[in-house]
Amino acid sequence: MREVNPIETARAQAFGLWMQAPNPMVTFFKTLDVTPLVRISRRKGLKFNMLLDYCIGRAASSVKEFYMLPVDSKLVQYDNLAVNTIVCNRNGGLNSCDILYTGQLDEFNRQYLHYTSEVAQTCQDRDLSAGSMVIGTSAVLDTELDGAVGMNSGIYNNPFIIWGRYRRHWFRYTLPISFQFHHTQMDGAHAGRFLANLQTEINRISYTVNNH
Repeated sequence: MREVNPIETARAQAFGLWMQAPNPMVTFFKTLDVTPLVRISRRKGLKFNMLLDYCIGRAASSVKEFYMLPVDSKLVQYDNLAVNTIVCNRNGGLNSCDILYTGQLDEFNRQYLHYTSEVAQTCQDRDLSAGSMVIGTSAVLDTELDGAVGMNSGIYNNPFIIWGRYRRHWFRYTLPISFQFHHTQMDGAHAGRFLANLQTEINRISYTVNNH
């Protein structure tokens, strides 16, 4: 990662408006049709959350604003993306596990299985934030959620996605999610494009799986 001069980027105005704002975080809510993920998960024996994390990384990779993040009082440019997942460890606690996004589903799945297992056993976080822009996620699988708003600590400015259990409606499955982002990093139009991309990637997951 490298520090960039905000004035020399497309985020110059947003940096001036939102870096010192008392609450610069924005949260969007969207209900996704995750039927393709549920079907592929069951048919191929792949973890649902892994598939969703992969689609999140893939959808974000085509929105250039994801590669830039406000860190402390600086604007930082990254070359890579990672998707974070929360892991239940062997002691009954929780740890954080960052998975480097790669366009190859097989490789992403290999990393996901290896590192989540490692984190669960060692009870140690896996942190890639020094070299990758990390998209945080939290799956609250004990209940269905209509929405959730993350904390605004002024420390963790990364985009963050929260979801609960998916819901069945006849032969379809839906999943409400919340997407929180720092307004310096992106505007509503960029966030909307990402969410549209995410549904597109979910819709084409069968093609992706069959061609990897």
